[in-house]
Amino acid sequence: MAPSSRSLPRQQNLQQLAYHAIRTAILSGEMESGERLIETQLAQRFQVSRTPIREAIALLEHENLAQVDENGVLRVTKISAKDVAQLYDCRLALEKLSVEGAALNATSEQLQELNSLVVKAEEVFQSNGDRPHLELLDLDYQFHRLLAQSSGNPWLVSLLEQVFDKMLLLRIQTMKRNPQVLEVRVEHRRIYDAIAKHDPNEAIDAIAEHLTAAKVRVVNEVYQIDGN
Repeated sequence: MAPSSRSLPRQQNLQQLAYHAIRTAILSGEMESGERLIETQLAQRFQVSRTPIREAIALLEHENLAQVDENGVLRVTKISAKDVAQLYDCRLALEKLSVEGAALNATSEQLQELNSLVVKAEEVFQSNGDRPHLELLDLDYQFHRLLAQSSGNPWLVSLLEQVFDKMLLLRIQTMKRNPQVLEVRVEHRRIYDAIAKHDPNEAIDAIAEHLTAAKVRVVNEVYQIDGN
């Protein structure tokens, strides 16, 4: 009999499946910041052996989504208030370039899509969905990524995505506690309006105000979570 097309994946595929499953659980907030990662439990949970789990965890450590704490215990990465402040400072430097370039180079199609993302965020914030914080996070990511794409500088997209990846875990945790942390409707609207007017100086002022306010909100929320 010919082998089934549904035969078990090879070891490398099992490692990739384990990696994507754990990564999704972390970035969805299903696994919380600081939660302990135990190979045997993860293997049982995802129905694979410990070897692909171990290999998957190595990839997650490389991405800074998992880390060994001061006691040698492997945990989901916990980002400190100092980390938050430094990541927002990096974002601000990069996104000033994004909006300046977008104000000068954005196409009519990109402007239309930016406006659509702002409108969608306004609608989600006013809705009573089960997980509006995840939708808002996704829309926020799409908005800022499109700003970088609209700048005409392709390097900005990859550089910003590295920062976004580091911040996503933190933002999920803070938004689960307080969805108001990502209250960006007015701020995104002002950024869009400046870019639509092709005014780079106003766009830079708008992104600076937006990210500075977000930095304060998120840092304060992290202090509250940590009990400091």
